[in-house]
Amino acid sequence: MVAILGYSRPQIIAAVQAMYGAVAATPDAPFHFPVGAEACRRLGYPTAQTAELPGETLARFAGVGYPFRAGAVRPGDRVLDIGAGAGNDALIARRLASPGGRVIALDLTAGMTRRLSDAIRRASIDDLDIVQGSAEQLPLPDGCVDSITSNGALNLVPDKRRAVAEMFRVLRPGGRLQLADVVIHRPVSVDCHEDPRLWVECVVGATVKEDLLALFEEAGFEEVRIVGEHDYFALSESPQTREVAASFGAHAIEVGMRRGEAAPSWVWRWRHRLDPRRAWRRVQRRGLLGLAALSLALLSCYGTLALVALLPLLGIGLALDEGLWAGTITLFVLLSLGALAAGLRRRVGPLPLMLGSLGGGLVLHALFVDYRALVELFGFTLLGTAVALDLRRRRRQEAQILGLDRTASGA
Repeated sequence: MVAILGYSRPQIIAAVQAMYGAVAATPDAPFHFPVGAEACRRLGYPTAQTAELPGETLARFAGVGYPFRAGAVRPGDRVLDIGAGAGNDALIARRLASPGGRVIALDLTAGMTRRLSDAIRRASIDDLDIVQGSAEQLPLPDGCVDSITSNGALNLVPDKRRAVAEMFRVLRPGGRLQLADVVIHRPVSVDCHEDPRLWVECVVGATVKEDLLALFEEAGFEEVRIVGEHDYFALSESPQTREVAASFGAHAIEVGMRRGEAAPSWVWRWRHRLDPRRAWRRVQRRGLLGLAALSLALLSCYGTLALVALLPLLGIGLALDEGLWAGTITLFVLLSLGALAAGLRRRVGPLPLMLGSLGGGLVLHALFVDYRALVELFGFTLLGTAVALDLRRRRRQEAQILGLDRTASGA
């Protein structure tokens, strides 16, 4: 299965609508994700809740977890279900919010909203409203709901930051949010984020778990906590989907939180985003540790030499501790080699590590045995070639796992 890159955001949305429109029309067809009553049971829904759901609605269940584990919905609540789909969670929320509550079921897919409308009309349900719309632009006024529930919707949204801001906007201060969604351990690195096929397969659109939780904290949500985690993709009947999910550490989490009184200041948000610890974790997850360490080694070596040469021109004297200088360069060279060695576990082959070891050896020989500038430069060149080759092979491996054409993915 070959993917074609360069799809636009409207095409991604159309692909999502087509996929879940197919679930609405033919729930018995094979899908790469689990569907129906058995999926509900295996995700942890109590039988007492699912037994009350209409059979035609339950057959079209396509959630990724059991968000009600967070207990956000209370009696009397006005509840918003984002990505309501066939309406199973909306109907459960309706019972939890009674007496006196009301539920708004919002979904992007016309097929799903039509079927839910038919189901509630036949059941004479009058405390559930159905709205077709996008999570990125909720058609609701500020602070109008007491609680929000969502199940497997956010990973399908292109602009997650905007969707989270919209959730914050429509919730009243102190309101509660619960969701189940797909997260990943390491992000997809190859250029495929605009491929609609991969978006609807729930991995490319998913966010690293820590980054997803940080999105809610930056928007102004408090007491953000994970209440459940499980291997959702183990339920898939598609071997390719299971392989892709395992490669990126994709799984489902269930999260609960509370809306704060006000959104944090923009200064706090940017300080949170630019936290060097978060930046370092992003570098590690994207497989860029070798490149970062090599860049720091080059900066330590040639940047220090340039500084020593330029400062006297400004009338500033600098005493260079050669032992500390050489030790710093050595540390970053060894970090580069460590990152290349880690590539062996990802089956990128021994060549990058062999080239890197030769280059690193030449750099260390020049530093501690017999300094020759050309030898040092050649060593760094070999080390840089090794890092570039390692990155290239990792990207090609990802492209193969995702079913992307090598030429299109730049491999």
